[in-house]
Amino acid sequence: MSRPRPLRPVPGGSVPATAMVMAAGLGKRMRPLTATRPKPLVEVAGKPLIDHVFDRLRAAGIGRAVVNVHYLADTLEAHLADRYPDMEIVISDERGRLMETGGGLVQARDLLGNEPVLVVNSDNLWLDGPMDAIRLLASRWDDAAMDALLLMVPLARAHNHGGHGDFHLDANGRITKRRRAGTVAPFCYTGIQMLHPRLIADWPEGPFSTNLFWNRAMAAGRAYGQVHQGLWFDVGTPGAIRRTELLLADG
Repeated sequence: MSRPRPLRPVPGGSVPATAMVMAAGLGKRMRPLTATRPKPLVEVAGKPLIDHVFDRLRAAGIGRAVVNVHYLADTLEAHLADRYPDMEIVISDERGRLMETGGGLVQARDLLGNEPVLVVNSDNLWLDGPMDAIRLLASRWDDAAMDALLLMVPLARAHNHGGHGDFHLDANGRITKRRRAGTVAPFCYTGIQMLHPRLIADWPEGPFSTNLFWNRAMAAGRAYGQVHQGLWFDVGTPGAIRRTELLLADG
């Protein structure tokens, strides 16, 4: 297997002005901790997961965040209220119906603008490598070639991740295919991506996955992956919290 070369930085590549933070999920795998609080408010290393995400957004210089809410939405909104006075936080309300990831993007479409946006799962926890991961994505974004740029981590470095990988990349970082059943793929999606809103088009009614948009971008050769240079943790279950905290304490 050839190792993907780093995508070349694009001169003038800038961090997106807006991020969308996916925070509407039910958190079923995190039960019983999510019986009384939404998953983004579950604490890891003394801080709610969503606060770890906002720390990274602010460090990268992103000044505006769209946050979708559904499960225990009032609790999450109360947590975010006045917590980040230096950022504009806009709520995309899914109280009436959980739209999943693709449907969530559709519902928030008018709030995202017409420039590339950062989309981040609210239960992500990562440490930067030599370069801030968000700034790294922004520096690799090529608007002429890309509709989606996913931050990937090698399967061997996907801490707490119980899967078998998600994608294959070619030597230029283009996503060539998904993992087939019964096989292993070398790269896992981290839940962090840059996405151009032009990809949010011709959607089905009701809830659906972002996979629909990714598949279109892959078919057009416009879906790419950037390999994360730091640490990434899958914090999807109660047991993963303690393992993550031990790994963070070690380094």
